[in-house]
Formats: sequence, structure tokens, C-alpha cells
Amino acid sequence: MQRLVNWLKAHGAGYLFVAGIGTFLAILAPYNTGGLGWPWVWFYWVSLMILGGASGNAAAWLLGRLAPGLSPLATYTAIAFMVAVPVSAAVIALQAAVGFTPPLVQWPVIYGFVLVISGGVTALTYLLDRPDDASLALKAGRALTDKLPVRLRTADILALQSEDHYLRVHTARGDALILMRLSDAMAAVERLEGMQTHRSWWVARPAIENAEKAGGRAELTLTGGITAPVSRSFYPLLREKGWI
Repeated sequence: MQRLVNWLKAHGAGYLFVAGIGTFLAILAPYNTGGLGWPWVWFYWVSLMILGGASGNAAAWLLGRLAPGLSPLATYTAIAFMVAVPVSAAVIALQAAVGFTPPLVQWPVIYGFVLVISGGVTALTYLLDRPDDASLALKAGRALTDKLPVRLRTADILALQSEDHYLRVHTARGDALILMRLSDAMAAVERLEGMQTHRSWWVARPAIENAEKAGGRAELTLTGGITAPVSRSFYPLLREKGWI
């Protein structure tokens, strides 16, 4: 259940966003879809947009693994082209389901129509995700953010968790596992208000929702239900600063 809650917090707003765009397209009824009538035209566009959103998340994850050095603009452009593939396949499948299978020669045309919408939505997402100059100083350094999947690069960082030679970066949009030392990551987030709480944890102060000490152990509950331990060596300093 907690995983579902965390997933909804990380991705729910994004899917509501694309569902809203799907509703707008259902009202406009482009590409002669008005003949479907309500509520079928709404189901048609919203389902395609949700598929596009899921495909976009998958494409962002894949590009983050295969081409982590791409600029945000290049990444979003690639995502637009990638998303149009499964959505075009869904359009063709839906047309076949109602008794009309488009001939092969029309498939590139369908892809082009889908790409127009995919590109528009992706461009809008890029503009919304791009931080303004004033907020850049509040974000982590590029030594850290460039290693993250593109959808997480502008998200608020909640915590850093060392896992052997890897680092799990917890953000307001989800988490990612990257190859980086905790010490290097803490240097990259020195502009953020945060502290090391354990030999394997760094926590951002604004992410703390609750602090508890029981059975000789202290823990911090963060946004999204993340629990960060506080070791005895770091406890006095955190208490002195009023974190606990």
C-alpha cells in the first residue's frame, strides 16, 4: 500500500495532467474523432494520452540508462518521437477493432498525426519542467543532476542514500539509483539546506515531516513516507540545530 501511495505522489499529478489534455482533445475532437460521440470520444483520447504518459515515463527511464549525457532538450525531443510509436500502434489497433484496418501505406501518416500531438505535449512538459534562473541556485549541482533520469533532474531532492557503490537519490517525483559516492553527492547539494544524518544518508531539511526517537534509535520521516535513520554520532548536532 505504501508503495502505491509513493507512486501516486510521484506520478499521479503527471497522469492527471495528460488526462486533462485528453479531455481537452476530446472536446476539440480532431482528426474526425467527433463521430465517436460522447463518452466514447473522451475514453478514446484520455486512454491514448495516458498510454502516451506511461510511454513517456518508460522512454525517459530508458534514455536515462542508455544516454544519460543528453541535454534536456535533446532528451525531450527523443521522447516525443519514441512515444509516438506505441500510441500510433494503439490508434491502428483501435481502428482495426471497429472493423477498419488502415492499409500499410497509411501507417506513416498516422504516426505523423500522433507525433504532432506527442511533440506538443512533450514541448509543454519541457517548458513546465524547466527551472527558471532564480531557482537554479536552489537545485543540486550538475555533477549529480546530469546522472539522473531527465524527469527527475528538476525535482526537489529529498534525500541521498548510499547503497554500496551506488547512490539512491530520493526526489519529489520518485527515486533513481546512480553510480556516485555519497561524499561527492553531498558536495553537489551543498547549496541546499540539508545535513548528513547517518554514514549512508543525507537529508534535506524541508523534506522532514516528523522526527522520532524510540528504543535508542532516532528516525526522520520524510515526504513520500521515506524513513531516514539518524546515527548516534550525528544525533547531537541534529538536536542542536533543532531537527529533532
